[in-house]
Amino acid sequence: MSHSNAILAPAGRLKLARCVVDGHWPLRRAAERFNVSVPTAARWVKRYVELGEAGMQDRSSRPLSCPHRSAARTERRVVGLRTSKRWGPARIAYHLHLNISTVHRILHRYHCPPLRFTDRSTGIRIRQERARRYEYAWPGEMIHVDVKKLGRIPNGGGHRSLGRVAGQANARARNLAEGTRENRGMLRGYTFIHHAVDDHSRYVYSEILPDETKEIASAFMANAIAAFAAHGVKIQRVLTDNGACYRSKAFAQVLADAGISHKRTRPYRPQTNGKVERFNRIILEEWAYARPYTSEAERQACYPDFIKHYNHTRPHTALKGASPASRVNKLPG
Repeated sequence: MSHSNAILAPAGRLKLARCVVDGHWPLRRAAERFNVSVPTAARWVKRYVELGEAGMQDRSSRPLSCPHRSAARTERRVVGLRTSKRWGPARIAYHLHLNISTVHRILHRYHCPPLRFTDRSTGIRIRQERARRYEYAWPGEMIHVDVKKLGRIPNGGGHRSLGRVAGQANARARNLAEGTRENRGMLRGYTFIHHAVDDHSRYVYSEILPDETKEIASAFMANAIAAFAAHGVKIQRVLTDNGACYRSKAFAQVLADAGISHKRTRPYRPQTNGKVERFNRIILEEWAYARPYTSEAERQACYPDFIKHYNHTRPHTALKGASPASRVNKLPG
């Protein structure tokens, strides 16, 4: 779409027409002044004389008549069969010796709903509400737990801020300086962010930790239980994926001591834990890669402020603009 002051926009057409009608310019001079053809200038002048300023607006390109359109009697028969027999487009087309696409267009033109949207016995349209995501009734009824692994930023900056060559050079220098990482075979250059997201309020407790072993995951879960308890939230269930740290006896013992039931997602089905997966995307967009950082320490130093902003200030679309903290105190009863 062109801007409002373009030559052939409504404002430009109005100026052209007024120059000819009100200013008595010759049609050829006005066409040359506005860089249009004489027939084009004559068309806008004629519309201005007949309709005034309203005639300067764009008209629909839809034709006034369509000689190839199906006859009105044929359209009535199609709609009648759909209403009385509740047949699909293919069956109607076979019965009336029409093309299936023609029947589709007729049904669409008359706003006939698909058969799956109607009651099969009466033909009455059944209201189809948008599928709503589930949400537990109060805080603590379900907590989603997950780990997000991020590449650590080397000192001096990574490839996102310096480019691929310089960023990889800084990463190699960091790896040489740190030497072999004795961490049960964990890859060097990664940091692990553990999350616990409340299903009802979307309130999150999160820690940046060096790995995702069973000891670290169990300690994090114990801290999360205490953090939610400090806000008056008693955790009843925890949902995790099938990671090794979540299948360990140490993690199960932490939940058992707190009287919390443990549920796991179906293998290769991260959508089940979708609320914490959505939070993983949020931290990537609004914290991890929101701006270029010169080191991992600089990025991690901003994380507590981001979590505070997310919990207490940031409007959450799933909560109709409310913050997660505003729903934490809604306990049962």
